[in-house]
Amino acid sequence: MTAMKENYIARRLEANGVVQGVGFRPFVYQLANRYSIKGEIANTSSGVSLHIEGIKADIDQFCRDFSEKCPPLAHITDITIRPAPFEKCQEFLIAKSKGKQFRTTLISPDVAVCEDCLQELFDQDDRRYKYPFINCTNCGPRYTIIDDIPYDRPNTSMKHFNMCEMCQSEYNDPANRRFHAQPNACRSCGPYVTLYDSRKNRIETDDPIKQTGMLIKEGYILAIKGLGGYHLVVDAENDAAVRRLRERKHREEKPFAVMSYDLDHVKKYADVSSEEKALLFSFQRPIVLLKKKEPNPLSNEVAPKNRYFGVMLPYTPLHYILLNQDFCALVMTSGNISEEPIAIDNGEAFERLSGIADYYLVHNRDIYLRSDDSIVRMTAGSNRYIRRSRGYVPLPIFLKKTVPQVLACGAELKNTVCLTKEKNAFLSQHIGDLENLETYSFFKMTIEHMKRILDIDPVIVACDLHPDYLSTEYAKSLAGIQLIQVQHHHAHIVSCMAENRIDGPVIGLSFDGTGYGTDGNIWGGEVIIAEKNTFFRAAALSYVPMPGSATAIKEPWRMAVSYLYDAFGPAFDDLDIPMLKAMEQSKIETIIQMITKKINSPNTSSIGRLFDGVAAILGIRNNVNFEGQAAMELEMLAAEESADVYDYEWIEEDMFKVPTAPIIKGVVCDVEMGIEPAIISSKFHMTIIRLFSDLCGLIREKKGLSRVALSGGVFQNSLLLTGLKKILEDNQFKVFTHSCVPANDGGIALGQAIIAAANLTHS
Repeated sequence: MTAMKENYIARRLEANGVVQGVGFRPFVYQLANRYSIKGEIANTSSGVSLHIEGIKADIDQFCRDFSEKCPPLAHITDITIRPAPFEKCQEFLIAKSKGKQFRTTLISPDVAVCEDCLQELFDQDDRRYKYPFINCTNCGPRYTIIDDIPYDRPNTSMKHFNMCEMCQSEYNDPANRRFHAQPNACRSCGPYVTLYDSRKNRIETDDPIKQTGMLIKEGYILAIKGLGGYHLVVDAENDAAVRRLRERKHREEKPFAVMSYDLDHVKKYADVSSEEKALLFSFQRPIVLLKKKEPNPLSNEVAPKNRYFGVMLPYTPLHYILLNQDFCALVMTSGNISEEPIAIDNGEAFERLSGIADYYLVHNRDIYLRSDDSIVRMTAGSNRYIRRSRGYVPLPIFLKKTVPQVLACGAELKNTVCLTKEKNAFLSQHIGDLENLETYSFFKMTIEHMKRILDIDPVIVACDLHPDYLSTEYAKSLAGIQLIQVQHHHAHIVSCMAENRIDGPVIGLSFDGTGYGTDGNIWGGEVIIAEKNTFFRAAALSYVPMPGSATAIKEPWRMAVSYLYDAFGPAFDDLDIPMLKAMEQSKIETIIQMITKKINSPNTSSIGRLFDGVAAILGIRNNVNFEGQAAMELEMLAAEESADVYDYEWIEEDMFKVPTAPIIKGVVCDVEMGIEPAIISSKFHMTIIRLFSDLCGLIREKKGLSRVALSGGVFQNSLLLTGLKKILEDNQFKVFTHSCVPANDGGIALGQAIIAAANLTHS
């Protein structure tokens, strides 16, 4: 009997991480019963807390399974186990959630409907047959419906729905997969959908989703409320409908995303590798960029002048029901006017989407925080984020070291914000371009919401150096908090270092379109030696004027004229290239006047602008309808690969300065010789790859550095990223790239936060 008492022990377990709303407590309940463990588990504001009593061998096995066999959506970051006094527990209980002063739990993202729920959805004998809000602890909404923690129903938008007796029974049963599934509901007690016309008249129908499908087949534009906001939806095979959506949304050429019911439908219009298939079927359900099949049944208006479609599979029950009406694909684009945030409220949708949507399929479950679809692409052997949002946020980037609580306000374009706490960096969902009041309001709301649900009270605020960014103005407006301004390209490189959990110094290649330099000029073709708290420029493209400033971004022909004037001087006008012949002479003369008299023509070292200029010289694009369009089409045009390069050189002064003139002269020579633009594009890409790999070699000789970090929006270019990574690795460099956050400005807030924390540490 004494031996038995010695073997009977009590323990207290505390687990932090993603352990709420993911079926963790029923998993533990069943595990405890398997090993005859007594005690209790409760959600806390830092994770879960357990008191357990049992035979030592059973307790030891329980603790092993606790961490090794947890539910698929759970992620434990740390566990503490310590002796505890006996409480003579008679059974294992799931106790009421416990609030504490410190709130450090990690919240699960919104995830796609699971296979179990899908089977029930299309089972005619199931009580949730075709119920568009079916979910369980393994799937459904999380981040977009939570207002506070702990993650319990009263702290979500489901607090407005009282569960019926059957749903409540499931919710209370630890053996049921809907145990404490906060969005649990059914047709009797939960949210429902309603169909309206554009005048807010309710369409009387027994099946609003079926009626919606019929309207889409007739060519109408539908606004459909989803998980993180509204989508604007048309039949992707209906050319007239897609064109009409473009006209009404004021989105002339930017590709639309499409959604198909299953892989068989996707394969009708796109090629899918095994890695891309895994991304499509992941519970995050991002938009995946897939290579087009030619010919294909989708409208040419879906993704004009692009080799890729942005494709996603359904992630809500409503999507599955809608697509199960014999559609090859539906266009599913954000429910907004271009450049504005996605609509989430029903009243807001009717107001803001008026003039676009013909009908509205709405539901009455509130969305507390909008969240656009994430966009990913398989490039250079890894998944690369173009937009990290729904499905991934708010899971943190796990850092190498503990950092202070920092708020980083991000950049102006593709804005996200970042909040840090301990070893976690929480990057927000996609906010958008901070160029209007609606997006700025969303920016501020996101900050306050994240601070509340993550219980973060920042001691530092970080922002960009650019004085005119709204994010910078916001940071400067905060009273009683230390402000640290961070150079744009330094932030890019440190974001790459942070996600790869490395310390400096590294050779950082930071390539993008626009970033405010420490000398007041516009940078973007930078090679820097970077550490977390400091950096210096080792090389950069030589400055050329940017006539018209921001207008030159929208009109790449201006950059073409600037590069041509820089390379050939006043005689450039005699060049025999079609681009110049097609331009009005008066417009060219105006640009030359602006350049020579330095009128609204800031200097830029941007490689993004160089891509724009070359695209215009080749006659690909004189004006763009969305950011990066000219460079993207230059990439899409390129032949597969080139062994040839244009001449390039550098001038060694305080750093290596790279004139663009030799490259431009080479491009022009090929144009005059009638070389195909596809060959020129490929040769230009290879020139940039060889040029910067050579510069890295020179810097290694001088500084002894053999690690290279690649960051900035230009590295969304697959040819450039793949080619440069390969040649650097062939030359024995260790290359670090982005696979956790976007290389573009959507990841820059992470770098800002880490730099600010490092500077606080060093101050």
